[in-house]
Amino acid sequence: MLALDIGGTKLAVAIVTDDGQTHGLLIEPTRRDCGPGDVIARLFDMGRRAVAASGFGAVKAVGISCGGPLDAKNGVLLNPFHLPGWIDIPITQLAEAEFGVLSVLQNDASTAALAEYRYGAGKGLSTVVSLTISTGVGGGIVVDRKLYHGAAGNGGELGHITVRAGGRACSCGRRGCLEAYCSGTNIGVRGEEALILAREQGISTVLAKSKHVTAQDVSEAAAAGDAVALRVWNETTELLGQAVTDLVNVIEPDAVILGGGVTRSGAMLLDPVRRAVKTTGMGPARDAAEVMLAGLGDVVCVIGAAAIAHDALARR
Repeated sequence: MLALDIGGTKLAVAIVTDDGQTHGLLIEPTRRDCGPGDVIARLFDMGRRAVAASGFGAVKAVGISCGGPLDAKNGVLLNPFHLPGWIDIPITQLAEAEFGVLSVLQNDASTAALAEYRYGAGKGLSTVVSLTISTGVGGGIVVDRKLYHGAAGNGGELGHITVRAGGRACSCGRRGCLEAYCSGTNIGVRGEEALILAREQGISTVLAKSKHVTAQDVSEAAAAGDAVALRVWNETTELLGQAVTDLVNVIEPDAVILGGGVTRSGAMLLDPVRRAVKTTGMGPARDAAEVMLAGLGDVVCVIGAAAIAHDALARR
């Protein structure tokens, strides 16, 4: 299967075999400011190069992974939050015209959930909740071994559950969403705000060494015991733990899998979230669910895109 992943900062393309292995993997900057026409043309060129590099010959289907909102059933990118100006792009129609085979579309966080369930940390389990904590916060759910889509195909927008009513503005237009606090982007923004306040109050912090504060800066400074960074990081893990606990109580999964760039902080993120679930979750659900880190790394959405293409072809 040819898998295409359209991210806000990078494009990733590969041929993925039935065992979940990638071949001919290519990763390049999205350069979204160039507009959808240019980005899609480069994406398809990457696809052609990946096919050639893999040595497998013609592909059977194309799977496309992208953030929403989108219309998965009709293969249309409606207005993805991470791709400003991309309105009603018939991406699967364009891909079918380009490659001459069936093309399918799915939300990137849902493809990540399917990939982790089938090939990664959730392999062998039945019900899995996946959170991708990166530029934004995406979510996907596998229930009784089936990917949950929702009535309109966008079910699983777990990054937009409310963790603080009336709180920080979110990219979705609402306030107080999990993404507004726990995405890599917003951890960095909150770190920058904390730095400005610290300067005003005459408080020293190692964040002052950063030209532009990032989530990594915050997590590393917090790990070193910096008080300003710790306040930001502790709020992050508290709200993430609250959200994960709510999901465990409602869905009662075998596992909650945390992936994305922010999870590179490892135990600093994982341990407090696990504690939150174990101390505030409801008994049976709390005891059944394991909170774990994702296993497939940066290629998870590529592998997941191929998985949805494989499933769509099998249904034909």
